[in-house]
Amino acid sequence: MKKQLLLNLIFISSISGFAQQLYIEYGSNVLSFDYKNSQGMPLDNLLPQSKTYLGMGYRDNINREKTLYLSLGATYNGYGAIGSDLRLDNYFEWDVSYLGVTAGLDIKLFQLNDFLFYIKGAIATEFLIRGNQTINNQVYNLVGEDEFNSSIFFIKGSLGMQYPISRSTAIFANYTFGKTVLINSDTSEETLKLNAHQFGFGFIINLPNCNCDN
Repeated sequence: MKKQLLLNLIFISSISGFAQQLYIEYGSNVLSFDYKNSQGMPLDNLLPQSKTYLGMGYRDNINREKTLYLSLGATYNGYGAIGSDLRLDNYFEWDVSYLGVTAGLDIKLFQLNDFLFYIKGAIATEFLIRGNQTINNQVYNLVGEDEFNSSIFFIKGSLGMQYPISRSTAIFANYTFGKTVLINSDTSEETLKLNAHQFGFGFIINLPNCNCDN
């Protein structure tokens, strides 16, 4: 797992010499857990918690009209949820952190004065680097557990707005919805899917070789 993540980060670094822009993003993750236990029963009282996410990477214009931008980057995501099972009188809490790599395509929709509106599609692979599960008063370390040890794969869609604050820098704000494929253990009938809502803002900085507009 660590070797695969390292290779992905090396690949991102290797393409930086061809990139035209650097982006930095910060925001809030609101996650919903679609969880079923080994009996196939969902947790009805499972509520999301707000956690922080960070992202940075490179963007490159890929068409003459400057309406399509390819982005590659790294992310740090915190996810959390709390819940209870009244039938068993149990309390649950998840608090996990994932490190990942992401690739996306920004598509310009329209521009209103200096405000540029865009949509973005992205895919991401993330790996658990820290995680705790609390059941009643017992805390369990999730790192190395089968249900959480494998990588997770997100498909994401974003809607955002961008505004230039100088000739070389723009600020942006966006909303992103992401959904994972099934997270499941080979040795357990428990199933878990994640639905992430992200609200973020950040900066886009033109690099010296940039032939692009903010």
